[in-house]
Amino acid sequence: MSVLSLGDVCSPAVMRQTLQFQAVLERPDFTLDVDLQLPGRGVTALFGASGSGKTTCLRVLAGLEPRARGRIGVDGDVWQDSTQHVFRPVHQRRLGYVFQEASLFAHLDVQANVKFGFDRVPAAQRKHGWDQALALLGIGGLLERRPHELSGGERQRVAIARALATSPRLLLMDEPLASLDGQRKAEILPYIERLHVDLDIPVLYVSHSPDEVARLADHLVLLEAGRVLASGPTHELMTRTDLPLSQGDSASAIVDAVVTSLEPDYHLCHAEFSGGRISVVHAALQVGQRVRLRIQARDVSITLERQSGTSVQNTIGVLVTQVSPDGNGQVMLALDAKGSTLLARITHKSADTLGLTPGCRAYAQVKGVAVLV
Repeated sequence: MSVLSLGDVCSPAVMRQTLQFQAVLERPDFTLDVDLQLPGRGVTALFGASGSGKTTCLRVLAGLEPRARGRIGVDGDVWQDSTQHVFRPVHQRRLGYVFQEASLFAHLDVQANVKFGFDRVPAAQRKHGWDQALALLGIGGLLERRPHELSGGERQRVAIARALATSPRLLLMDEPLASLDGQRKAEILPYIERLHVDLDIPVLYVSHSPDEVARLADHLVLLEAGRVLASGPTHELMTRTDLPLSQGDSASAIVDAVVTSLEPDYHLCHAEFSGGRISVVHAALQVGQRVRLRIQARDVSITLERQSGTSVQNTIGVLVTQVSPDGNGQVMLALDAKGSTLLARITHKSADTLGLTPGCRAYAQVKGVAVLV
């Protein structure tokens, strides 16, 4: 199995392989109408409110909605084309499907559950070895257990491993963390994070959680009432002030950076991105490591001059590009940090007092940074 870096996922060479998804599905109270060209590798998140069509998209891709019209192609292999009367049934679509509930076979142990998928694939069509799904999901020590002996997070890891054992050309994940509590989500998230680095297939991940989208997705599709509101790289859509993810208290920006130095005595890592240097408390990063950082808009304050004598470690020179209303008494600032976009959510009064308008130069004081990858 080939290993891709975050940079590789977004490179032109990788992007040549695509997932074509054009579909119209009409129901009495809902119409899905999408036309997408999605990356052929990495994690694409389908995000939107309940009823926006996220799960319906997965069902159409899986061939579970034969009334849907349109065209579906994976790396040029056409699975469905209503104009040519092409429709491959579910079992011929070479896909893996992970649901909210693990749905493992209760009478089989973990090894037999995963083997069920592996043994159904002819040897000539296997893209991955038996041990690769086990290693990717960290379930080698669970093989003799039955489903009732596993935690919720462990069951979902086994379900994902079973899906990958079928050597799918497309992996569909329908809110796989929705049924888990906070502790179990924290247990499984690092394993799901590896999917966008270690897999050479497209993964479509349905979520209504901005945190999951920020942490896991390379590409993002925003859905609203069965239509595509926007589609593009996650870091771009999360900071577009005309879209829902950049509004409210949970708005944040994603920054890709490289660790350049460490201060072990303080557990500090220093990482460089286009806008400068960011310091973050983290004990496990290494020099040269690529990291994905999340900076929440509520953790960014603005000053017109660089401050001294402050506990804030990160001060970044920025250009204000947009000032948008964001609820009662609040505004959202879009900030250009030499090609990277940050967000700052401040009071309307503060913006007026500082005279912040598009074109102003200022300094963003970043009070908190989360390491996602």
